[in-house]
Amino acid sequence: MRGLQVSLNQTQKIRLQRAQEKIESFSSKSNPNASVTVADTIPVNFEDGVLKGHGTSELDGEVVATLCGVVERANKLVYIRTLRARYKPEIGDVIVGRVIEVAPKRWRLEINFSQDAVLMLSSMNLPDGIQRRRTAVDELNMRSIFKENDVVCAEVRGFQHDGSLHLQSRSQKYGKLERGQLLTVSPYLVKRRKLHFHHIEQYGIDLILGCNGFIWVGEHVEARDDMIVEDQVSTSEQQNATPNRYPASLEEQERTYTPLETRQNICRTANAVRVLCTLGFSINVEVIMEMVNLSSSLNLDIHEMLGAEFCVLIAEGEAERRSLKKKKG
Repeated sequence: MRGLQVSLNQTQKIRLQRAQEKIESFSSKSNPNASVTVADTIPVNFEDGVLKGHGTSELDGEVVATLCGVVERANKLVYIRTLRARYKPEIGDVIVGRVIEVAPKRWRLEINFSQDAVLMLSSMNLPDGIQRRRTAVDELNMRSIFKENDVVCAEVRGFQHDGSLHLQSRSQKYGKLERGQLLTVSPYLVKRRKLHFHHIEQYGIDLILGCNGFIWVGEHVEARDDMIVEDQVSTSEQQNATPNRYPASLEEQERTYTPLETRQNICRTANAVRVLCTLGFSINVEVIMEMVNLSSSLNLDIHEMLGAEFCVLIAEGEAERRSLKKKKG
């Protein structure tokens, strides 16, 4: 994602610069004190008993910024929220991670945090869907659930004493992710919302916006009930008990095959996320779908979405959208 470079000609550079200046003008008008750099003065009222938080300091009777970022205020507390920083987790965040180690009774995941996250065996649903105590057999079969390099979706449960994260995966919407792409963006581009799981029925894909900056775009998978899982597990046990079975039928092979159209939709959606990351725009499902529909209406190939002209069109469209929003407001 960070290696995506767009080569612009002179005309495109001018158009992109105008769009960026227009967007910055709207941001500065809405909140002139929102963004600060090092040594910028932060206007505060000392009579209210202001508390200086992270990224602030007092110099010559004024509160100045010691970091580049956005000024945040929580009651009397004033602090700086840095933009291009590592993920700062909160309890309840939906995250996407990659398994890097299978340890006793736990998995360790890379989640774009300063430390690895821990998913305990007792903090997730077993494949059979039955709520019971974990046994030594379950611990021996941990690799059949998740193994190294598997992509997993989970929820932040809490913090451990050493500062690492404790995850949980106790719902059907969490678990292993397959048949898709894992994208990495800056965490500040993904805002915390009530809904981070999106099913795009029009294209038959699932979109998971992880608060940690990991975004998953993959084929839609229906959530299975516990009774169905139990029937499938019992059926698989009977098949394993019967030796010399015939190879998988064509129907079973088709179930594990992702259609070409779905794969193209996944790639098109992933390229929309890459363009938004390159331009530094906030990533949400509405903007992504607008970009995908725009690329389809312009009859652009998937790789052409990463071209200079499409990036300039998106920047100009964002500037126009914000100007209309400003007029309505």
